Amino acid sequence: MGLNKRAKIDSLISLSRLRSIQVFTGLLFLYLIFISFEIPMVLRSGLGLESTEAESTIPIFSHPIMKAENDDQLSRPKENETMVFRAQGREMGEFKNISGMNFDENAFNSVSKDEFSELHKVVRDAFALGNKWMEDLKSGKMQRELLNRTTLNRTEEPCPTSVVLSGDDLIGRGKIMVIPCGLSLGSHITLVGTPRQAHTNKESKAGIRKDDGGSKVVSQFLMELQGLRAVDGEAPPRILHLNPRLEGDWSGHSVIELNTCYRMQWGTSQRCQGWRSRPDEETGGTVLHGIYDAIYLHVRTFDVHFVKCEKWIRDDSGSEESKTTWWLKRLIGRTKKVTVDWPFPFAQNKLFVLTLITGLEGYHINVDGRHIVSFPYRPGFTLEDATGLFINGDIDVHSIVAAALPTSHPSAAPREHLDMSLKWKSPSLPSQPVDLFIGVLSAGNHFAERMAVRKSWMQYELIKSANVVTRFFLAVHGRKEVNVELMKEADYFGDIVMVPYMDNYDLVVLKTIAICDYGVHTVAAKHIMKCDDDTFVRVDAVMREANKQSGRSFYIGNINYYHNPLRHGKWAVTYEEWPEEVYPPYANGPGYILSSDIAQYVASKFKQNKLRVSKLLTFFNNSLYVCAWVFAWFEWKVKAVTVDWSVYPRPVPVLFKMEDVSMGMWVENFNSSRPVEYVHSLKFCQFGCVEGYYTSHYQSPRQMACLWEKLQLHGIPRCCNIR
Repeated sequence: MGLNKRAKIDSLISLSRLRSIQVFTGLLFLYLIFISFEIPMVLRSGLGLESTEAESTIPIFSHPIMKAENDDQLSRPKENETMVFRAQGREMGEFKNISGMNFDENAFNSVSKDEFSELHKVVRDAFALGNKWMEDLKSGKMQRELLNRTTLNRTEEPCPTSVVLSGDDLIGRGKIMVIPCGLSLGSHITLVGTPRQAHTNKESKAGIRKDDGGSKVVSQFLMELQGLRAVDGEAPPRILHLNPRLEGDWSGHSVIELNTCYRMQWGTSQRCQGWRSRPDEETGGTVLHGIYDAIYLHVRTFDVHFVKCEKWIRDDSGSEESKTTWWLKRLIGRTKKVTVDWPFPFAQNKLFVLTLITGLEGYHINVDGRHIVSFPYRPGFTLEDATGLFINGDIDVHSIVAAALPTSHPSAAPREHLDMSLKWKSPSLPSQPVDLFIGVLSAGNHFAERMAVRKSWMQYELIKSANVVTRFFLAVHGRKEVNVELMKEADYFGDIVMVPYMDNYDLVVLKTIAICDYGVHTVAAKHIMKCDDDTFVRVDAVMREANKQSGRSFYIGNINYYHNPLRHGKWAVTYEEWPEEVYPPYANGPGYILSSDIAQYVASKFKQNKLRVSKLLTFFNNSLYVCAWVFAWFEWKVKAVTVDWSVYPRPVPVLFKMEDVSMGMWVENFNSSRPVEYVHSLKFCQFGCVEGYYTSHYQSPRQMACLWEKLQLHGIPRCCNIR
């Protein structure tokens, strides 16, 4: 009897497991059917493999093709066409200096160990710490902590009239000589050194000539004036870059190259190759030679004209006259002037004395008492910013002397960069919708950059009349004293929006999402523009370009097509982050414009945790998630195994660290449901400035002022970095 009952129980258990297996098989079959339908849709919309029939039913501008800026053949929007813009109810008050962008911590709480989950963990931790610091700021706790930390006996850094270093001292200080208070007119730096013997260099480097064996024979060094106090955490600007190349230049000759660099953007180099500058060439300007004399000889001042490049004997000259011919021409009067040809001023294993003098119009470099080269000052770089001298390369430094330095201290404190005048304060937000909202990405310690924007293109009448609204978007800075000054700046000027996360270069995309959210929910703008704090914006030109597309979904900027991901360097992207070989079309980050419906799409999808960068990537991400949970259910239900559900992943929104590429991906996703016009223009300048620009990137604070001054003076856009 007992055996029969046990047999019945076993049969019931077997039947139950069989039914579970059947249910599991049915679910798996349905999932496979779902995959069979989903893959073709993903491939068509995500990889651009639409069929010919599908293409014929979609307007041409729904595809990211290049569109001319002034194409008369383009049809204009009809009067009864549905407008893209829809007025939004304002969700915040008159002024709110903290972004209303919500963050769902549970959506990012993935425990997967791949690199995507690592990025989301960074986001989660950045928001957690950022919110804590924001609470400390609002409560005053951070201010009190800094006040208690301040010592009463703190003294200001002295401003010596001269600084002297030996070669050993320079090496011990990382090859940098600090000039505490910068330079001033008449300051001079004397370097005593010896160039080293040329050597082979296997490393690949631009501008270096290779020999037949693939290696390079190199003898060169550099001397740079750097702005060490410009911005913490960024490469200092090279206010003057002097690079004598004794051997190894791509030209095969000895060359002296001079240049400037701001935020990794090099200017146009000045190369002196042994020919004297032509008389019609712009020189280093007229310098009061008495500045030099007053230092050494104390005599009366007089004017002397310096040329950019002096002449020296080139290696390929081959046309030198014999002494007999030279004397013969002298006797018969063929020459009126005795000329002396000098060799290249630097020689391997030979001691030299180089003197750099700051004149009225530029830098003047003498070697062994003879003028060699002059380099004009460039807009955006000033003498007081030159707080460091960096020397590197194939040179043995014996001593450095910097003299005639300023005795007053040009403080680098944030408050010194801010002009707390009423005329720079932003107008209040209007009660009605605006035509354009411009969100400016900035970092906490970019006080000078923000002030330069306020004093230049934010003075457009369109902005002062509140037809256009501009706000800076910042995250919490890693230094508490910067945050304290930042909140004072925000309270006074009323143009700063804080996104409550700890600032991180890989998380700039969060500021872009906050710009979209603010543009559609706070100011209810028809068009939204994103730019950087070193971008000069011609607001009137940008408005005209946006109004041309009024009533349509559009994406305007300097658009990259078929751009390949970089796998190495600062902007490197791993295959796990982006497995495809080509990015979707995207506009360069320094400046682009969106219609409000695209911004609404980005903001709403982020709040719903559905913001995707790639349909294909999201599909596989979610497929792995489904498979993992189906496997866990099978282990628990069929095999009766205890399952720790916490170790299985949950679907997470897929973020991408490059904000401009991310926007291109989101626009592509939006384009699959509604046609988007991609408008490409090179006048949204990515590198520097071009004539007739709409936006100009990599502009220092002084270049911002220069561009605005030229715009007011001439009425047309003219660049300041062209001399």
